[in-house]
Amino acid sequence: MSFQEPSTNQCEEPGRHSAGMPAEERLAVERGQETDPGAVTGRIHSLETYGTVDGPGVRFVIFTQGCPMRCLYCHNPDTWDPKGGTVMSVEELLAQYESNKSYYRKGGITVTGGEPMLQMEFLTVLLEEAKKRGIHTCIDTAGICFREGDSKFMYWLNRLIRVTDLVMLDIKHIEDADHRRLTKHSNGPVLAFARFLDQNDVHMWIRHVIVEGYTTDQKEQQALGYFIGGLKNVKALDVLPYHSMGKAKYDAMGMSYPLEHLYDLPNEKAVAAKQEILKGIRKKRAEMLKNS
Repeated sequence: MSFQEPSTNQCEEPGRHSAGMPAEERLAVERGQETDPGAVTGRIHSLETYGTVDGPGVRFVIFTQGCPMRCLYCHNPDTWDPKGGTVMSVEELLAQYESNKSYYRKGGITVTGGEPMLQMEFLTVLLEEAKKRGIHTCIDTAGICFREGDSKFMYWLNRLIRVTDLVMLDIKHIEDADHRRLTKHSNGPVLAFARFLDQNDVHMWIRHVIVEGYTTDQKEQQALGYFIGGLKNVKALDVLPYHSMGKAKYDAMGMSYPLEHLYDLPNEKAVAAKQEILKGIRKKRAEMLKNS
């Protein structure tokens, strides 16, 4: 099986799994009324009960099902299908968190994927219920579903950011053409989402993967830094080396791995790339200081 092309309309109808949901309940949710967390469900790929790389502290990590992007280095192609996974309720997920909550005293919940913002209603209600319990909340996203002109999407997003402590935003590439080559999508929604978060004072961690021949150009790394430097709420920058650990999943699924020709990137190259990105950040912030 060849590398699968993305569905172009996965982000057009964000929302939780709603099979069997009464019309009056859906209307209540859309009006912002209280919802029974046992009735709100999402499609879940998997859970990790002791995550240490998905936000601060030890975290309960929820991997949602479905992703519109087709990143060449994706290590979870089994999350792409939005109709796959297991249907779970908000209450079921929080019950699992509560069963191990002593581990998470300095951590919290991270929702990742796949792309969690494909299921905006479910994601919002989940984090609202988590905040009621005093849980630190984090979303790990590529921001690709951001659509400022979509009133329904923005309704959910404006609710969501009120209960989100941290967004880990994965910026794949700063140049649009190269972003398309790497992911099959424009980076326009991603960069617009970063600006939206910054305007609304939502804390961000930026993630960027260094892939030989795709994100190794120093001028482009500095350009990425220049963009990040204009964001006032970035609290951390993670620059990660490409790895091929996901290849086994492609083999198991009978799919060809698109970066078969690449070796894992040495960590030193990621460290050097981070320095170039930091140059761009410093340049932008020096300009802002001069013009203030």
